[in-house]
Order: sequence, then C-alpha cells, then structure tokens
Amino acid sequence: MTVLGLFAGRSATAASSSKPEIAIVGRGFSGIMMAIALMKSMRGSFHLTMYDPHPSISGGQAFSAAQRCEILNSRVRDLSVAAGQPDDFNDWLCANDEFRTAVPAAIPGFRQIFVPKGIFSDYVHQRFSEALARRSDITVRFSHEPVTGLRKLASGRFSLVRDGGHDTCDIVILATGFGVHPRDLEVSDEERPLVRTRRLVDPRHAVLLGSGIRVVDQLFQMRDNGYAGKVTLVSRHGFLPQKHTQLAAAPSFPVDPMPQGLRRIVRFVRQACAEAEAKGQSWQSAMNGLRRRARSLWQSLSAQEKRQFNRHLRAIYDSHRNRLPAAVHARLQQELAEGRTVLRRGRAGRRLPEGIMVRWAGQHAEELLRADQVIECRCSAPDLGTPLLRSLFAGGLAEPDELELGIAVSPTGEVLSPGGRTPNLFAIGPLGLGSLPDIDLVPEIVTQTYAAARLIATGRRLALKAG
Repeated sequence: MTVLGLFAGRSATAASSSKPEIAIVGRGFSGIMMAIALMKSMRGSFHLTMYDPHPSISGGQAFSAAQRCEILNSRVRDLSVAAGQPDDFNDWLCANDEFRTAVPAAIPGFRQIFVPKGIFSDYVHQRFSEALARRSDITVRFSHEPVTGLRKLASGRFSLVRDGGHDTCDIVILATGFGVHPRDLEVSDEERPLVRTRRLVDPRHAVLLGSGIRVVDQLFQMRDNGYAGKVTLVSRHGFLPQKHTQLAAAPSFPVDPMPQGLRRIVRFVRQACAEAEAKGQSWQSAMNGLRRRARSLWQSLSAQEKRQFNRHLRAIYDSHRNRLPAAVHARLQQELAEGRTVLRRGRAGRRLPEGIMVRWAGQHAEELLRADQVIECRCSAPDLGTPLLRSLFAGGLAEPDELELGIAVSPTGEVLSPGGRTPNLFAIGPLGLGSLPDIDLVPEIVTQTYAAARLIATGRRLALKAG
C-alpha cells in the first residue's frame, strides 16, 4: 500500500504511469464513500487524488468531527457502506467490544437503533482504510488545496485548477456536498464591543435559524453544555422534524399507479398514510415506501409543479422524511412544552449587534429580535456562483438543473451538459438534489457511488479493449 502524505505533491512515478488518474473533489461522506466504491469496483489499478481545503479527512454533514455526539436520524439497518451487505454496519457494531458493552440491551443485533455520528464516522473510515489496505496496486494522495476550476483538454483529459497550479486527470468526481451557512452569523469589527457589552448585561437569549435536524442538534448541544437561557427557533415554514416509530416501520406503499398532477399526488400520499395506520402500521411505513418511488415521481412532474413543491411542500416533506429518534423527539417536545424554547415562523433578515431583523409570518414589516447569539442552522443549496461551478458552466461541461438547486445529473451521477452527458465527469450526492430527490441521504448516496463506480470500471474495460 502506498499513501503519499496529506499535502504531498504528485510523484514522478504517478505522473508517468499509464494507470488512469481519478480525482475526487471533496472528502466528506460522499467523497469517502466514492473512494470506497472505486476501490471495491475497479479491478485494474489507478491513481486517486482527493481534494479538500480542510486538512482533516472527516468532514461532511454525515459525520462532522465537531458533532461526534449527535445522533444520526437513520437506523443502523440503513447505513451500510458495503454493496449487497445491508448488515455490514450492524456486524461492525457487534464486533466492537466497547460499543457492545455500552449498549448491551440491543444484543444480539443493533439494526433498529440510532447511533452517534462519531460511531458512524469511525465505521466509514475503518472501511475506507480496509479497502485501501487490500489494494496495494493503487496510490492515494490527499491535497488540501482548493479546486477552483475545471476544463476539458483536447486530449479528453481534465485540467484541475488549484491554488498551487494545475493537475491533469482522466476522471473527475465532484463530491463537494451542498454547503451550509456559517454556524454563527458574524457582525462587523466595530460592532463587536457592543455585542460583548450587551452579553455581560443579558446573555440569556439565543436565536437558531432553521427547523430541521441541524437546529435540533444545535439546541441540545447548547443545553448539554450548560446553556440555560431562552432559545427562539426562527423558521420560514415552522415545521419541526417528526419522529421515528419505536418499531421497524418496514416500507409499505400502495402498488397502484401514481396519479398525474401534484395535487392528486398529495392526496394519494395522504390516503396511503391513512390506510397504513388503519391496517395497524404507521404513516412512517408509508413514507419509507414512498421514498422508493420518489425518483420516478419527481421526474414525472413538470418544472412548474417542481417549483410549486419546493415553495409549498418541501418543508412538510422534509419534516416527515428526516425524522428524529423517538427519545430525541420526546425531549424536543418537552423543551417546547416548558417554554424555554419557542418556535416562530418568520424570515430572517439582517444581523445586527442587538440581534437579528425578522419579518414574522403575516406581517409586512421587519422587527428586531433581540439576542446575544444568532446561530445559522439551515442547509443551503449549492452555490452555483463558486469559481469551480462557474468554470463548468462556461466550458459547457455542466448546466444547472431546471430549478437551479444544483447541477443536472443522471441517476448514476453523470454530469449533464447542454450537449448531453459529459464523459468521465460525475457529481455525487447533494450536488444533484435538483435532479434526484433524497440524494442527500446516506442510503441513496451509497447506491449512487457504487453505480458510478461500476460505470467507471466498465468504461475503463471498454477503453482498454478498444486500445
């Protein structure tokens, strides 16, 4: 096994070899998962370079190192990173003596439980290390220089522009995630003394922007760290995550053809949830079944219906698909019932030293919500104005999806351009959320990475035969 240093330059051997050179831009979960899939799917040897501006290789929203105690909102049964082995994560936990001792009640299996992100991170990185250890024929290099541009060369290869120069490669996989706002909104330097003075007088109110899983994680981190003040959750739509059932909630959904039109589809889904509950199942089972049809359903909608869904229904859908473990949901409900935390509908505006300007639902004018701390917990869509994505659009290598939520991709992650699919260019995970619903979830990302890896492996075999 040969692994060049975290910040090492390209070796002369690598540069002169005929082995294909693959670049993965991003080292969060999507990037690490793509590397695992490549090492397991490609029979021939290759050189792999993973780019990310962060020195750590444990970034990404699926397992942020700074949030190791957060509980994942997916059960163990849905988090395997091994193709065709749905129990791989469960088996890994069963073989972990420390974890098995800490959670004895779940023995002999952990399929239905929820685990901290730190545990999942350890599992993913161990599987990455094991996959690499079995491939002594490949070279992996890590670079923390940001990739700021990408262009196609006349030879068919790619040129990656980075801060320190250029690299060339045969295949590029974009796995940059979809970005988040800064965790704590900043104020200007001249305003900081005012903020510090006011915190000495009244440091007991915090505002969290958002209403998804991230805001719940942030709230409980603050409470667990001793924060006893008031917290206001400001959300545009005001929908908090629903809860998982205590039971397995196996997917269940009518096999009848889905109706045409967004309104009819919404009624159909509501009826399916009601029928599931009437049969002694749960609406969660119906939603789990709906996810299996979400992609074909999304593609059947017109662009106008997709925009209507994003404006009016996306928040409701997300609150039902991104659910909380029952114990966490109960804690949230108690927090709200006690009045220490309140949820209010409104649009957040300018950040001021005294707090943040908010236009509350039903009002036309903004008003100041006083707070000593304002924390951004919303996920943002990919920034289509970054230098890297701008270079893709300018070079005709990619195009935004029809809603401009990200870039247009195929189910296997192939990047779509105005002229069709761009050979050897892939975008994995949340970058394709406008084309593929739920591609921001772990099971869908795992499936997509293996599909992309198989496509890459098949393309290499065909290229070798043709050559």
